[in-house]
Amino acid sequence: MDSSPSELISAWAEHIDIGVILLDQKLNILYWNALVSRWSGTSLQQARQQPFSDVFPEADATSLQQMASTAHSNGRHVHRHGNNARDLLQLPYLQADRMLQDALLLPFHSADGQACLGLLLYDATNQESASDKPTATPDELIDEVKPEQLIRKLEKANAQLLQSEKLAAIGQLAAGVAHEINNPIGYVFSNLKTLTGYVNDLLRIVDSVDTVSSLEDLQQLKRSLDYDYIRNDVEALIHESGDGIERVKKIIMALKDFSHIEEEAFHAADLHRGLDSTLNLVNNELKYKADVIKAYGELPAVECIPSQINQVAMNLLINAAHAIEGFGRITVRTGHEGGWVWLEVEDNGKGIEPRILHRIYEPFFTTKPVGKGTGLGLALSYNIVQKHNGRIEAFSQPGIGTRFRIWLPIQQPDPAKSSGAPPA
Repeated sequence: MDSSPSELISAWAEHIDIGVILLDQKLNILYWNALVSRWSGTSLQQARQQPFSDVFPEADATSLQQMASTAHSNGRHVHRHGNNARDLLQLPYLQADRMLQDALLLPFHSADGQACLGLLLYDATNQESASDKPTATPDELIDEVKPEQLIRKLEKANAQLLQSEKLAAIGQLAAGVAHEINNPIGYVFSNLKTLTGYVNDLLRIVDSVDTVSSLEDLQQLKRSLDYDYIRNDVEALIHESGDGIERVKKIIMALKDFSHIEEEAFHAADLHRGLDSTLNLVNNELKYKADVIKAYGELPAVECIPSQINQVAMNLLINAAHAIEGFGRITVRTGHEGGWVWLEVEDNGKGIEPRILHRIYEPFFTTKPVGKGTGLGLALSYNIVQKHNGRIEAFSQPGIGTRFRIWLPIQQPDPAKSSGAPPA
């Protein structure tokens, strides 16, 4: 295959306590996660592109082939439940207390259209004992779907991944905020050193009042210390330092507004304040890439979780900066229609190809180079907007730019009533 499956799923697979093996249509191994490496004692590098039966000669290759055939034919997952699944694959270094009794084989297609299979190996706990469980036919054994525990594990993994994306965003912010704070603090520190010298000179003049023999001597000392220059420069240094501290204060306040990551309560908020706070925080990411134009409309207070909307705005702003090659323009707009408000971020970057525009909200899908993006930013933003009963829209033209618009209800709808839909 031209595309590496590890780029699509390894970030997810390494976070869950489940054995994950990806196979091509001929049951050659494409990828497995670190758990399988530990359990099998074989590295992924040794196993990649090798036939499953060669890597695991004692495995029940016939059963796996039957499961694969069923999965491809029906186009749906095949579940193998019970103690028999333990014979499907022998893992010599599996922990003694682990019981991998269940296996799930899922058919899917790679980005280039090739048929593949995902084999998940996981614990089967709280199951009925063999004596209590009715005997199942082979077909029932294969088709039986009991993924409750697996679904719980996957939901937990999804929550962990979204939290990881939040933490990654905070880490990215920390680097930018450190740079933004370092500049004003740097010249405030320099000004303080200069002021220290000036204060020492002024104290010499004040102290000399008690020791000079004449006013002329005092005036001569003032001229020698360049008193007039010191007086003018002190005022400038104090004013400049005040501006620097005010800049730091704004950044800290913006970080405080942004940082309520665990906030879960909806309340009325000023979206413009949140956008300004976010722009302050990501300024270091934007200022070298684009001019930022604010075109705010009149907005009422919006019932939302402000920190989460700020997270969406930050993701869109950073994506816009990354889409611009060279130096460009980013426009932030807001507006109000009926019971809805909208905010949008538009860039004049390279745009998104129409053939992949429908995939941009998929977890782990990214158009950025390997190592430059997790593919979780827009997925997280989409989930947040859905949680707010809103809608996210994307408009893009390759070579011209991209515009994302977020629709949010001014008031969260009563679950018992229909909230309507945002304007088309």
